[in-house]
Amino acid sequence: MHERITRHFAESIDAVAHAAEILSPHIGQASELMVNALLNEGKILTCGNGNSASSAAYFTAKLLNRFERERPALPAVALSADAATLTAIACDYSFHEIYSKQVRALGQPSDILFVISASGRSTNIVQAIQAAHDREMLVVALTGGDGGDISALLDAEDVEIRVPEINTQRIQEVQLLTIHCLCDLIDEFLFGGI
Repeated sequence: MHERITRHFAESIDAVAHAAEILSPHIGQASELMVNALLNEGKILTCGNGNSASSAAYFTAKLLNRFERERPALPAVALSADAATLTAIACDYSFHEIYSKQVRALGQPSDILFVISASGRSTNIVQAIQAAHDREMLVVALTGGDGGDISALLDAEDVEIRVPEINTQRIQEVQLLTIHCLCDLIDEFLFGGI
C-alpha cells in the first residue's frame, strides 16, 4: 500500500515539474488577458464539466472573494453553478447548449470565457467557445493531452494552457496548480508589484 501511495505522489511531482517550464508562458499570457478584461470593466465567465466544473467554480470563488490577500471583489461568473438554469436549458433544448446559451446572454466583447476540460472534447464546451467568439470574446482554455476539439477552435488571440499529460488525474492536479498561478498573477498585476 505504501508503495502505491508513494507512486501517486512521485507521478504527481513529475507531472508538475514537467509542466512548469512548458506552461509558464501560456499562464502568463492568460493572466494578462484576464487582467486586461478586468481593467476594461469586463468579467470572466467560467465553465467545465464534472471536476472541471468544480475547478471553474473554485476559480470564480477566488476572484469574487479573495485568493491570498485582502482586495476588492473581481467580477466572475461560474456558468456551472446555477442548477435551475442548467437543467432548464438541458431539458428544453439540449445539454450541449447549457453554457452557450448563457454565454450568448451574459457575454460581452470585453469579457473572457475561461473553459476547463481535461479531454478537450466536451460538446457543450465547444459550443460555449463558438458562442464566445460570436460575442467577440476572447477565450482562455485550460486543457490536457492533445487539446481535443477545443484546440482547433481557438483563435490566434485566444490562449490555450495545455497540460502535457494524458492521465486525467495528473492533468487535473496540474490544472488546479495553474488556477492558483492565475489567481496569484491577477492579484499581483492588479494590486501588487508586477
